[in-house]
Amino acid sequence: MLVAELIANRQFRLSEQPAAPPAPGEIQVRVAAVGICGSDVHSYAEGAIGDTPCVYPMVLGHEPAGTVVSAGAGVTGWAPGDRAALEPAVYCYHCEFCRAGRHNVCANIRFLSNPGIPGFFREFVNLPAHNLLPIPPELPLDAATLIEPLAVALHSLRFAAPQIGETIAVFGAGPIGLLTIASLKAAGASRIFAVEPVPHRREMARALGAHDAIDPVAGDAVAELLAATRRRGVDCAIDCAAKENTTNQAIRAARNGGRVVLTGIHSAALVPFDVSHMRRKELAIFNVRRSNHESEAAREFLVAKLAHFVPLVTHRRPLADIAAAFKTVEHYADGVGKMVIV
Repeated sequence: MLVAELIANRQFRLSEQPAAPPAPGEIQVRVAAVGICGSDVHSYAEGAIGDTPCVYPMVLGHEPAGTVVSAGAGVTGWAPGDRAALEPAVYCYHCEFCRAGRHNVCANIRFLSNPGIPGFFREFVNLPAHNLLPIPPELPLDAATLIEPLAVALHSLRFAAPQIGETIAVFGAGPIGLLTIASLKAAGASRIFAVEPVPHRREMARALGAHDAIDPVAGDAVAELLAATRRRGVDCAIDCAAKENTTNQAIRAARNGGRVVLTGIHSAALVPFDVSHMRRKELAIFNVRRSNHESEAAREFLVAKLAHFVPLVTHRRPLADIAAAFKTVEHYADGVGKMVIV
């Protein structure tokens, strides 16, 4: 099979590698499409995600969809050609966190695309059967790559807890921010602000449900948010960017007793925190760790609003062009929304 390996900062190597048959309980899948995630770009451009350095060579990619090739012993209910979204996290199911239903913080988690655990930028992958989520015929495979990031956005709403009539600011209108905006709109938030420096992303934010799109380069985003809410602040601020000072902007923009949700991943392992504003307002601060049993809801939401979400997938590139695809995403070039490797 063809595999795209990251071998150094901004350097990919394409190689032919053997594809092992599926073990008992596993299904072999032909990977048809994989979205490029912001965390993939951290690995590609910075050589790390927070305090976790890359270990080369490594295979990135964790927003996949594909078709079943074959099944290992003991697997039932799947046949060659069946279409599925693929869950990249493999849980142990026996630690205290799994037993409590907190699988996303499993003590023994294996996440495909982490160092030493190859991800999905390859032609074939063997997965436990329960890591496949069937998708209906009307859902294109490239659009099905949105299920994983949409599940993250839905998981963040557990903490954001949007109520009808509330005001919410989303910092960052990359794919996760855009999917968060769409989810907030469906949840009934009365006014959604998107804070985003890239012009085409501000337009996409409006298309997906933001009522206002603020350019933080043109002025003081926090001042604009406070002015728009009559100095009260927003009920909830969600940081999907984790860029420069966005977390502290979210803290300053939230109202007294408000909520701040941290969805984005910072490049640095340690970042400054505006503890004085946080303390005086008695803010509730929530951290998001991927998703936890939201994939089926994400699939249903995606299928129900397919025409709404499909425009988010703006670019498709073959595996052989992965280096150019990552360069486009890193530089927000060519009006890119979601880039999918096919």
